[in-house]
Amino acid sequence: MDKVAILSLATAVPPYIVEQSEAKSKARELFGGRKELFDRLAGVFDNAGIAQRHIVAPIDWYEHSHGWKERNRLYLDASDALFRDVATMAIEQAGLSPDEIDGVVAVSTTGIATPSLDARNGPGIGLRADIRRVPIFGMGCAGGVNGLATAARLAAAEPGTRWLFVTIETCSIAIRLDSDDPAAIVATAIFGDGAAAAVVQAGAAGFATIAGSGERMWPDTLNIMGWRVEDPGLAVVFDRAIPPFVEAELAEAVDTMLADFGCGRDSIDRFCCHPGGVKVIDAIESALELPIGTLDLERDVLNDCGNMSAPTVLFVLDRLISRGLPQRTMLTSFGPGFTCAGMLLERA
Repeated sequence: MDKVAILSLATAVPPYIVEQSEAKSKARELFGGRKELFDRLAGVFDNAGIAQRHIVAPIDWYEHSHGWKERNRLYLDASDALFRDVATMAIEQAGLSPDEIDGVVAVSTTGIATPSLDARNGPGIGLRADIRRVPIFGMGCAGGVNGLATAARLAAAEPGTRWLFVTIETCSIAIRLDSDDPAAIVATAIFGDGAAAAVVQAGAAGFATIAGSGERMWPDTLNIMGWRVEDPGLAVVFDRAIPPFVEAELAEAVDTMLADFGCGRDSIDRFCCHPGGVKVIDAIESALELPIGTLDLERDVLNDCGNMSAPTVLFVLDRLISRGLPQRTMLTSFGPGFTCAGMLLERA
């Protein structure tokens, strides 16, 4: 990939905040006839490394049953608002007006929007009528890195064009209190909602350049992570094998991608990783032979926001930028597939 500049990065969260202690108490109250199952797994709330999360509905929304139609309506309303906010911030931070954007890549996996989120909201924020649109579904947590990489490849293909990347996930809508699956309790303990956006352009000056991107997907791993489509809504797939799988497989995947970029692991000043959970963060540090505690910003984002799926790694990057972006940073995130997405950033 020709080097593409990142001109801006913006993040946004919905208005409702739930403290972890409140989430635990409310979940136990509402978990129907499965109190024994809940009590057996309730420690996940205490050990998740999460203090609070931002969600798109007040907590009493979960006191009632909701089917597909109602859940998706909430997804659309919340995602429309987040799209307008975060896209507008990213365009303004880039020093541009909306009519100077040539294309938009929109990544989301927690609801269905047809017309897509970019079509629903582009005219309202001032994007041109001839804007090129690339909506992407199904990437899950890997969508933050893969979506930004897609926008960068499109920008590199037509130097001078400016591409807006937006990712929005409303994971909390998929919280299911009617399920006997232990993964449903884990989801109730870790899921939050958020959005991120960036503007990229080849041949421009930004705060960083994307020097390369890649992906590794492992065969026979479809059941490790994802969603099942059920009534009354999506059901999360979280396998307990995720942390040990990451610990065993990440280093080789990262080293292979870095070799493709023409560098090695020892040339990376900071890994910037999707904090899927505390055990995943621990597994990443172990796999990459990082001192314990190296991924401090990942733990901070998890503490403040929970796991927001695709946008989460960009929240980490935003904090890294505020602290001072190192010369070379590698972003990583995992998603359904099972896949690892990677991106090499160089400070401008």
